[in-house]
Amino acid sequence: MKITVVGTGYVGLVSGACFADVGIEVVCVDIDQKKIDKLKKGVMPIYEPGLEEIVVRNYQSGRLTFSTNLGEAIQDSEVAFIAVGTPPGEDGSADLKYVLAVADEIGRTMNDYIVVATKSTVPVTTGCKVKKAIQDALDKRGSDLKFAVASNPEFLKEGAAVEDFLKPDRIIIGVEDDRAEEIMKRLYKPFQLSGDRIIYMDIPSAEMTKYTANAMLATKISFMNDIANLCELVGADANMVRSGIGSDPRIGNKFIYPGVGYGGSCFPKDVKAIVKTAKQYGYDLRVLEAVEAVNDDQKYKLVHKVKKHFGDDLSGKTFAMWGLSFKPNTDDMREAPAIVIIDELRAAGAKVKAYDPIAMEEAKEVYVGDKVTYCKDAYDACVDADALLLVTEWSEFRIPSWSALNKLLNNKVIFDGRNIYDRKYLNELGFTHYGIGV
Repeated sequence: MKITVVGTGYVGLVSGACFADVGIEVVCVDIDQKKIDKLKKGVMPIYEPGLEEIVVRNYQSGRLTFSTNLGEAIQDSEVAFIAVGTPPGEDGSADLKYVLAVADEIGRTMNDYIVVATKSTVPVTTGCKVKKAIQDALDKRGSDLKFAVASNPEFLKEGAAVEDFLKPDRIIIGVEDDRAEEIMKRLYKPFQLSGDRIIYMDIPSAEMTKYTANAMLATKISFMNDIANLCELVGADANMVRSGIGSDPRIGNKFIYPGVGYGGSCFPKDVKAIVKTAKQYGYDLRVLEAVEAVNDDQKYKLVHKVKKHFGDDLSGKTFAMWGLSFKPNTDDMREAPAIVIIDELRAAGAKVKAYDPIAMEEAKEVYVGDKVTYCKDAYDACVDADALLLVTEWSEFRIPSWSALNKLLNNKVIFDGRNIYDRKYLNELGFTHYGIGV
C-alpha cells in the first residue's frame, strides 16, 4: 500500500514515519526544499522523542521517502493526507489557504481514485471546501476521475507523539462512502491488532471532534487555574483540592494541575478557532471565551508574585529561569508562558538568565541578541541570580541540589510555576517558596 503525506511538520512527519514503520510505502511531501534535504540526511525539523530513530530507520529501508513534487508523489497512492499548517488569522479563524492549495494540486495531478484525508486541524465544513477544490481542478482538466474526501484528525501529544500514533487510544475517521471507509480500515489495520479503536462518523462530526477534544482539555486547565487563584485568596491549597477532585473518576486526575497556563501549537489556536466558528454561526461559546481569558491572565501570574516580593521596579535584578518550552519533552515555544514571563520581567527592568534542555535554540529565534542570557546548565543560570523561576517541569528540574542553589542564588527565593516542589521542605531549608494556588 502506498500513501502520500503532504506537510513535514509535527503532524505530517510523525504520521508518515509511523505509517512507514508498519510496512506502508510513504512519500512525505513539503514545498521547503531545505527541510526535505535535511530530512534525507536525518536532520529533524522538530524535537520529538523517538522520532529521529524511526525516520532514519524507515528512510534507510526505502519505505519512507521525501519529495517536493506532490504530483509525482500521489501517483499510485491510495490515500493522500493533508497535514499542512492552519495558522490563526487576525480574527482567530483557521487559515485554510495551505489546505486548499494542496487540494487544488491534488485535483490537477491525480491519475486514479484516491482518498484525500485531512489531518490538519480544520473547522467544520472544511471537508466540503476540500472536495470542491479538487472537483474544480478536475473539471478544468475535463477529467471524470473519482475521489473521496475524509477527515482523520490527529490526537498526538507533543513529547509522546510517536507512542500515541503507534498505540492510539482512538482513531477518528470521517468518511462519506463505503469505498473510502474500506481503504482507511485497511490502512489502519496494523494499529488495531489489540482491539478495534476506529470510530467512524460523518466528516463534519470528525472535524468537530478534534476541536472539541482540545477545547475540553484546555477548559480543564483553565478551570483548575481559576480555582487555584481562588484557593490563594481563601487560604486553601490547590494541590490538595486537585487530589480531592482527581480521585473522582468522573473528573479524573489529568489536566487539572495548577500552573502558568497552557501554550503550544494546538490549544491556543484551536480554542480561538472554535470560538470564531461559533460566532460565524451566530453563537457565542461563552465557556471557551472564559477559558481563553483565564489562560491569557494566568501567564502573568508568576510575574505578579515576583513583583509582590521584590516590588514593581525590578531594575538591577537578575532572575534565573528554568524551562522555556510550553511543556516538557518538546522544543515548541509557540504561545509558551515563558515568552510572556520574560517580556514582563524585562519590561520591569530585570535581566533573565535561562536554561532549557532542548528549547534554547528555538528560543533564540524568539529573542534575538542579548535580551536573554542562555546558560550551559540549570545551575549556571542561578549564579548571582536574585531568585529562581521554574516555568517548565522538565524531569531534571524535579530534585535539584538545594545546597548548591543556596550557594548560587543571591536570595533563597523560588517561584514555582508548576507546583513541583514541596513548600514545607523548602521552608525548612530556609527557602521562600511561591507556588500556584497555595
